[in-house]
Amino acid sequence: MMNINKKNILTYADAYDNQYRGTDGEKVEIKMKCLLKKQRFLKQKELVEIGMWKSRRPKKHYESVENDDMTVREITKFSFNAKSEKARVKSLLALKGASWPVASAILHFAFPNMYPIMDFRVLGSLWGMKKPIHYDFILWERYCNKVRDYAEKYSLPIRTVEKALWKYDELKLGKRKTCKQKE
Repeated sequence: MMNINKKNILTYADAYDNQYRGTDGEKVEIKMKCLLKKQRFLKQKELVEIGMWKSRRPKKHYESVENDDMTVREITKFSFNAKSEKARVKSLLALKGASWPVASAILHFAFPNMYPIMDFRVLGSLWGMKKPIHYDFILWERYCNKVRDYAEKYSLPIRTVEKALWKYDELKLGKRKTCKQKE
């Protein structure tokens, strides 16, 4: 687990930024945040882009006919307007291929000051967790609150805290085993 303080957060977040500066990943992040400032829904092609940014394997699911433009637009519009955190995140899980981490990325791009991007590496830095085999609302809510607490405590953006925790895990702990794998 990371010794979480402002200096470490800034050091590891800087290392993250140095690695990803100018990459396609950074460009997608900037593009989606700008888009979702004015457009309060996603189209299928934008869902695919965010999905591929977060997790490439389910590409065929993101592109599925079940995720037609109207469905993606309605679900994301509902999510972005929901008052309940549970309704906001769980509605996104109705999208084919959208896992908790993908839903969290969508919410982060739509509300960058409210939601961190859920990732097993950040969970590892926060709590020493191995990659979860099951995500749920309780874990997601606990995760969001913890990252928000650190962001508030150190007067930093949520994304800065989350990037630092991600990078720390990558550098210090390397490849992680899932709970299914033997030690």
